[in-house]
Amino acid sequence: MKNILALVTVSAAALLQGCATSSAPATIADTTARTPQLSTLNKLIADAGLADTLRQPGPFTVFAPSDDAFKAVPAKTMAELAANKELLKSVLTYHVVPGQVASAEVKNGNAKTVQGANLALAKAGSYVTVEDAMVTQADVPASNGVVHVIDRVLMPPKPKK
Repeated sequence: MKNILALVTVSAAALLQGCATSSAPATIADTTARTPQLSTLNKLIADAGLADTLRQPGPFTVFAPSDDAFKAVPAKTMAELAANKELLKSVLTYHVVPGQVASAEVKNGNAKTVQGANLALAKAGSYVTVEDAMVTQADVPASNGVVHVIDRVLMPPKPKK
């Protein structure tokens, strides 16, 4: 009887511990921080000083370039982003749309970004594209919005002179 009681107590404790660790979704900043394939984006968000912004209530939709997407960016461009914080902020906020847009809600057309320019969104069946990038992992939940992992880094249009 003691062994059964001990087993039930241990099992109940394990169940309660499992419940305690499966908390509500984290903010977008914290979600990118804990997603291994977004480590480069997470570092750049911190470098640009945008982590606190992406912890705000939002909601936001972030089209998050994967680490592989950043590897495809020329080294010269990455060096320029590292040296120019305002340019880095511009590029990163070009990946953020105000409001929460789940992949099922994507409509073909433009969406205004936090950076100010428009992004072309398109959906065909279950495939979602953003400009020339493909969403490779959709609908990663966050407490203040949603993250969609994409396979390219999007560059905002150059300002017209």
